[in-house]
Amino acid sequence: MTFEQEQQLIGEIKTYIAENLPLSKMSDDDLNEKVELLVAEKIGGLYCPIDQRVSIAEQIFSSIRGFGLLDSILKDDTITEVMINGPENIFIEQNGRLFKLDKQFESQRRLEDVIQRIVGLAGREVNQANPICDTRLPDGSRVNVVLPPIALCGPTLTIRKFSKTPMTIEKLIEYGSITQEIADKLELLVRAKYNIFISGGTGSGKTTFLNALSNYIPHDERVITIEDSAELQIKRIDNLVSLETRNANAAGVGQITIRDLIKSSLRMRPERIIVGECRGGEALDMLQAMNTGHDGSLSTGHANSTEDMLSRLETMVLQGSVGLPLEAIRQQIASAVDIIIHLSRLRDRSRKTMEITEVVGYENGRVVLNPLYKFEEDENSTLEKVSGSLKRTNNPMQNIFKLQLAGFRTDF
Repeated sequence: MTFEQEQQLIGEIKTYIAENLPLSKMSDDDLNEKVELLVAEKIGGLYCPIDQRVSIAEQIFSSIRGFGLLDSILKDDTITEVMINGPENIFIEQNGRLFKLDKQFESQRRLEDVIQRIVGLAGREVNQANPICDTRLPDGSRVNVVLPPIALCGPTLTIRKFSKTPMTIEKLIEYGSITQEIADKLELLVRAKYNIFISGGTGSGKTTFLNALSNYIPHDERVITIEDSAELQIKRIDNLVSLETRNANAAGVGQITIRDLIKSSLRMRPERIIVGECRGGEALDMLQAMNTGHDGSLSTGHANSTEDMLSRLETMVLQGSVGLPLEAIRQQIASAVDIIIHLSRLRDRSRKTMEITEVVGYENGRVVLNPLYKFEEDENSTLEKVSGSLKRTNNPMQNIFKLQLAGFRTDF
């Protein structure tokens, strides 16, 4: 059966169901059973492979009760990201590489219906007055929506899929991102309440690494997480509060920002604050929280290098308070942030930890960095495959006071 025949068959069965079945009274199981009978009846003696029959039935059912074509894509655990640029252009990321799917939505209206269903599940709204929305799927997958006329190619939907199994340090070791020795030292830093910033480019694994590090937080502490769309998978901590931002409604009111949530969290007696990602003026509130007794806080930020992360932090703080002198900002950063871990996505699409650097203070108008580990390629590296590991630099760790205070060894 050709693609055109398949789509025609799907259209005919959907029309029949809409006109003849009491959908509001039917359970999912009843509807699924009826769809399968109708598909078998309509196909009749036509040659149709069993997997195509199953696909047709799934497409019909999901277009009525699910997300249509998107359901089959989301079921595939090998797909990590979905990018929909209008109804006809669907791209996926699979095993670190981008592919265009030979599938498409029936119409722009159908894609818009799916988007409204996704957005509505999280209690958000997106429309012409508010055409941009960040939200999540019920399983935690991160979703970004941009509607026309902002998106010229049609409704644009980007989904970063949620891993069903939380990331652990053991998995990072297995993937070759870090070694067991480095993992042990990171555990000491987290338990000793060092303030840690994770930097990296898009898709470098910042949230994944943050999830893994969070497993080292003692289970008896009170932790507050703050995110645009909740995707952190923190386990083992009983006293956990997860906060999520909210967009303004159609009338332009009701917005709750990360800044609002950080300020509110300071009144909730947190021992640690975890901000999923600092993007703007909330960086100032995050730094102030780190400087006022909330040691052990964790966050991430977009940057191309450790030095870039410092510049980005300066820019973000200025967004939050334009009048602050640069010298005061740099002193704030130097006293608040203890460790920066930089991640990168390399030419072979692998994700690696590139650098672990200590922030040692403020001197002569700049923040002083002390690199502890740096990624070095070895002789097995090629243009297609990166091989190497994090190597310890000759620089001794300088800020060992928190380690001593926690009673841990200080031979870093």
